[in-house]
Amino acid sequence: MRLDKRKHDQLREVKIAKNYIEYAEGSCLIEVGNTKVICTASVEDKVPPFLKGSSSGWVTAEYGMLPRSCKTRNIRESRRGSIDGRTSEIQRLIGRSLRAIVDLKVLGERTIWIDCDVVQADGGTRTASITGGFVALYLAFQRLLKDGLIEKDPVKYFLAAVSVGIVEQETLLDLAYDEDYKADVDMNLVMTESGDIVEIQGAAEGEPFSKSKMDSLIKLAQKGIKELITIQKKILHR
Repeated sequence: MRLDKRKHDQLREVKIAKNYIEYAEGSCLIEVGNTKVICTASVEDKVPPFLKGSSSGWVTAEYGMLPRSCKTRNIRESRRGSIDGRTSEIQRLIGRSLRAIVDLKVLGERTIWIDCDVVQADGGTRTASITGGFVALYLAFQRLLKDGLIEKDPVKYFLAAVSVGIVEQETLLDLAYDEDYKADVDMNLVMTESGDIVEIQGAAEGEPFSKSKMDSLIKLAQKGIKELITIQKKILHR
């Protein structure tokens, strides 16, 4: 029995409050159980140097955890003078995931900055950031459409992310922290609404695991992502 009484294939309660930040072109607060992330999308009328003159846009991301998002205080990365490897890897994951579902040519030479700030962490902060980051990005595109700055919606597919794992020989969907830290296998998946995979991050924490177990984890993640995208579409009235 899971500590929060969920079934093995059940998501934590998911809440998404859109337009959470007044000044951003797109924003939301996403809550997945006790994990809470503020996601904003900001439009900048320029692109990185390697895209100048290409008539193509860019989507990139930054991620951070507030000092008391965890049980003990984190030191702000600005105090350390650099971001750590985990933060860099998550930022790149969010950016790659969202670029995969955007027609960058439709965007024109603009950059969309996705900022994901973890207010409270209880496992799955990177997957919540991708799921919420998509909502913020979608809302920013709707603003650009409304203002006549782009001719059509650049979103090719809806996208979400979820964690899965094996804990005490049981496959579990959407791991909370108390499950994640003791998991024998921990995996994060990013998928489109059709079930196509954008990225898989997974590893055995101890003994290797079989392909059949991996297939069962992917199937479980696909179920969770389908449910998350249904929630996104309800929030966005799609």
